[in-house]
Amino acid sequence: MKSGAEPNAAHLPRGAALFDRIDYRLIETPEDKDSLYLMRYRAYLQAGLIEPSASLRVTDRFDETPNTWNFGIYVDGELCSAVRIHLLTSEWRMSYTTEVFGDVLHPRLDRGEVFVDPCRFVADPDKQQRFPELPYLTVRLAFVACDHFNADTGLAMIRTDHQAFYRRVFLHETISPEPRGFPGWPTKKAVLMATDVRRQRDRVLARFPIMRSSAFERRMLFERSPRQAAPRPMLLTTPRTLDVAAPALGSIY
Repeated sequence: MKSGAEPNAAHLPRGAALFDRIDYRLIETPEDKDSLYLMRYRAYLQAGLIEPSASLRVTDRFDETPNTWNFGIYVDGELCSAVRIHLLTSEWRMSYTTEVFGDVLHPRLDRGEVFVDPCRFVADPDKQQRFPELPYLTVRLAFVACDHFNADTGLAMIRTDHQAFYRRVFLHETISPEPRGFPGWPTKKAVLMATDVRRQRDRVLARFPIMRSSAFERRMLFERSPRQAAPRPMLLTTPRTLDVAAPALGSIY
């Protein structure tokens, strides 16, 4: 679906120029899934994260779990980037993040906290240079999910060299005691970052109005029974703008 954010044209933030050209689509059909898995393979191979394989695809057991939403970001009808969103609750704990940092997250899930956990953040290697705004428009879906599910905390399991982007844009803080190995990528280390959504939400919106969404957009993106908990809606505010450089796609996010 088309993005629901409509920033003031006089104060266009990073990413706003692409708003009229992008669609967010839930990846559901076999054809769309195959395109997604192929794009992941090409992105990870170019980044040196995987070895060549005969399948030319990258997928895992979490692509089909009931707490997962795989989204493609399409520019002018072409798949350009993607992100996988996990909703983590006391009932639904399936993700790589809980496997790697379970000692940090499971006690909080036991207390009833709700997390939004984005991962598999990739872009088509041939298109990411043409659209430098893609990182903002892709990770925006995680912020929209936090609103829809009224999450307590937004997570980011990322490479150590990408912490600055999440700290400056989304006001994340590192909560893992040390970098840890990521399944399948033994040469890379990941850290766990998090932000208190209720405390930081207005500050993030003030920096990046493209993160704003409508209730209609959130329902269209995330409501599907019975694969989710009931959302707890939040009020929206009108933000200001700040531009921050983004890291390249195609790595651990």
